[in-house]
Amino acid sequence: MSDQSNVRFAGGVNIAMKIPKADYEDTVRFYRDTLGLPVTDHPATGAPSVARTCSVEFGPVTLWLDRVDAYSRSDLWLELRTSDVPAAAAHLAGAGTPTCDEVEPFEDTDAQAHWIRNPAGVVHLLNGRPTDAAADAAADAAP
Repeated sequence: MSDQSNVRFAGGVNIAMKIPKADYEDTVRFYRDTLGLPVTDHPATGAPSVARTCSVEFGPVTLWLDRVDAYSRSDLWLELRTSDVPAAAAHLAGAGTPTCDEVEPFEDTDAQAHWIRNPAGVVHLLNGRPTDAAADAAADAAP
């Protein structure tokens, strides 16, 4: 069993913008052509709701532009890092923030992750897989 008293969180390096089909191409052009940021197309994810995705080098973070055909308005999703996902999920549930993994299935069934929503309804990926040394160092240094 995980010790919830030592749970630490840090902002992650990924932001996902869920974009309706009608706005997707114009949004990609905005980041690529208007702002001149590097944009890379990727194969669609395993999540059935995401029809197309690309990444934007957005300073120290990666901005993922996900085309979601069933959406009528854009939505922003954030990544939250932790070193102990089960303890973090238990801590959050105890504070009134349960996981909501039904928002989007994980492609990797062994994912060390959960989806949560903040009180304003913004979805966060609670991620236990370190992929960025700076974010991991911040998580370790957090009080």
